[in-house]
Amino acid sequence: MAQILSGHGCFGNYLLRIARREATPCCHHCNDSEDNAQHTLEVCPAWAIQRQTVVAVVGGDLSLPSVVASMVGSEESWRAVAEFSDEVMALKESAERERELSTTLPIRARRTRAKRRADNALFQPP
Repeated sequence: MAQILSGHGCFGNYLLRIARREATPCCHHCNDSEDNAQHTLEVCPAWAIQRQTVVAVVGGDLSLPSVVASMVGSEESWRAVAEFSDEVMALKESAERERELSTTLPIRARRTRAKRRADNALFQPP
């Protein structure tokens, strides 16, 4: 969930600007010109099925301020966003690993799903 909230993670924009592991900021899942946290959360068609639960719980406004406000106000919203983040980021990271294996780029340190869940457990609502 921290990757979605901070924008630091498996996003084309971040991997280009910060990690310098991508040649372009484009989305590998829908070929949009820029892949960032907001694109992943709100518009990428690759995650439409996973997004349905978030929209049902949080509402149609998936702007980051609106999502955070909803998460703070409701444990159900918190869980919906956390589950979306866990599933989508795991899929994005898996696809990134496959791309890394098919190129000559060095393989990065990998965060396992268990590590990601342990990190998210630190940020549970009161």
